[in-house]
Parts: sequence; C-alpha cells; structure tokens
Amino acid sequence: MSVPDYTHETLALSKGHTLIAGVDEVGRGPLAGPVTAAAVILDLNHIPAGLNDSKKLSPKRRAVLCDALLACADVSVAHASVEEIDELNILRASHLAMERAVLGLRQVADMALIDGNLVPRGLRIPAQAIIKGDAASVSIAAASIVAKIARDRIMEDLAQQFPGYGWEKNAGYPSKGHKEALLNLGVTPHHRRSFKPVHNILYQEK
Repeated sequence: MSVPDYTHETLALSKGHTLIAGVDEVGRGPLAGPVTAAAVILDLNHIPAGLNDSKKLSPKRRAVLCDALLACADVSVAHASVEEIDELNILRASHLAMERAVLGLRQVADMALIDGNLVPRGLRIPAQAIIKGDAASVSIAAASIVAKIARDRIMEDLAQQFPGYGWEKNAGYPSKGHKEALLNLGVTPHHRRSFKPVHNILYQEK
C-alpha cells in the first residue's frame, strides 16, 4: 500500500519555494454542519511518523497525530458556514474555507499543495492541485487529519445541542438514521437547505 511522501514538497523546494502548505477540506457531503479546511506547514526536521489520508487511519491514531502536528507544525483550521454553503454552493464554500485556512497560518506560505483537481481562485500564492493528494503528499495528509478531527469535534458538540440526529457518529453525513431523524424531528438551523434531502423536506412542509 502506497503512503504519502515528500515528493511534491521536494519539487516545490527545488523551484525556490520555502514555506509549503498542504491544504485539505472535509465535509462536502454532509447534510448538516460547516465545511472545514486545514492548512499545515510541516517542519522538515519534525515530521510525525505515520501521516496518511485521514480516512485510512483509526480515530485514535488520527487524534494522536493531530496532537503531534499541533505541537510541531504551523497549523491553521478554518470553516465555511452552512449559510455560506447554501449561498455559494458547496464547492465554492469548501474553497473559501481553504483560502481562510491558508491565511490563518502563522507564517506566510509561498506555495500551497491542494487536495483535489481545482485550485481555489481566491488563493494569492502559487498552488498546485493534486488529485487524491491526501494519499500522495505528507503535507496534505497532515491537513486532512487536522480538518477531520476539527470538524468531527464540532459535530459532536452540535449533537449535544440537537440530539437525535446521530451527528456524534455520522458527522452530519446522510446516514439512514440521520435521514429518518430529519423526517421525524425536522430541519435544524445547522442543516444545509440547498442539499436535496433537506430542501425536499422543507418544500413538502410548505
């Protein structure tokens, strides 16, 4: 099984870039909650072992690696709200979260490696989009871990305020239990009204 490495970062360094941020987002698919992005500039001398696409790691391992990254890397987390998702569309909102994450870094990155096939148009630094970048670049893998942990914790908090939807387990994704709760309990302020299952329920109620 291939694991992320530092090939893309090394290439960027060879072109004269010195502060390279890996950027990833999580939360495009859920029916509820924000979309969350992280940007991470790794310290070449202190790269935590075992960085990988967050989806390939256990929750416990993700948490350990997230703590390690917060201790040794420049890390920034940012979000786009449900209202912004509904107003802009989920792709643009996810890019907005990415742009905010890069701007939130302590250091000013001079290159960004972006997970996906598009570079957010609001980025003001050189950037490269890498399809499945979280499985190819350690910097993007690091960002995927931080973003996943941050968003899961938000959804766990919201689950306490709005019990019954299972957000502490499904993170707002359209699981069977979540969709049943939507029908039985209704739409909350944290649901994305532009997403079809939510929109349909609101439309039927009118």
